[in-house]
Amino acid sequence: MRTTKSKVIRRKPAAPRPKLLPVSEEARRWSALLGSELASWPGVIVKRMFGFRALYRGKQIFAALPHSKGFGPDASVLLKMKTMPPALLRRAKSDSRIARNTPGNGWFSFTLNSDTDLHDALEWLNHAYEAAGKRVRR
Repeated sequence: MRTTKSKVIRRKPAAPRPKLLPVSEEARRWSALLGSELASWPGVIVKRMFGFRALYRGKQIFAALPHSKGFGPDASVLLKMKTMPPALLRRAKSDSRIARNTPGNGWFSFTLNSDTDLHDALEWLNHAYEAAGKRVRR
């Protein structure tokens, strides 16, 4: 009778998940304004996701708007771009409202501080929307 040894698989410890916090009424209002505009764009589908509203272009996620939860005390819109063109990356690095790798690789956050930031948020969301349209389908 042969016995087989079980193979021990050692995994890299997972990074701690960011704490999701309740968002302010102001952040909900901004999110609702952005969400109503984005829902009118061609091919955009809105789904619930962990207290956020996830935005897809077809099958590709490109953004998440806070609905009841957020990744911090501020109002942040999440943008998904696997690769950012160099000129756009330079702009992102020079914009203090943009943070990288939130919540993970390929994600960026845009912090809204006032109503005047909504226009810039829409511009960044458009970049993420366009990038989602260029991804290779698998």
